[in-house]
Amino acid sequence: MTKLLLSLHVLAALVAVGPVTVAASMFPATLRRALGNGDGGGDTEARTTLRTLHRICRVYAGIGVAVPLFGFATASSLGVLGDAWLIVSILLTAAAAGILALLILPAQEDALDDETDAALLSSTPVSPGRLAMLTGIFNLLWATVTVLMIIRPGSTTGA
Repeated sequence: MTKLLLSLHVLAALVAVGPVTVAASMFPATLRRALGNGDGGGDTEARTTLRTLHRICRVYAGIGVAVPLFGFATASSLGVLGDAWLIVSILLTAAAAGILALLILPAQEDALDDETDAALLSSTPVSPGRLAMLTGIFNLLWATVTVLMIIRPGSTTGA
């Protein structure tokens, strides 16, 4: 059963978190193209792409709830729920989820609202640079969790 749970956990992470990291990373650069140089001459194709990228982030973030669910089930079956590497991974996962749900997705929604508002062509409250920074932090958190899951420092069941 442990092997099945671990397989489902890894597959859920690949299928759910992977698309979010890619789509969220593409969003800031696409936002820059959509905004153009502030004169309303932004790329209309980029605006369509922004909506698609945001939808990918939003939908796969919801699917991503399966990752920690399968993770907790796997950790329980392995008897490692109290291990330090797992506790740190859980905290980093919670931080990544918080950044996505509370900062990245709302900023993307604001950008989508703003890019259709002609009154905001000269400036936007959503900075592509800030969004890129948040996405980078989100991605680094997930990379760190991945490394912790593979290396499992201090674990007696580690590699």
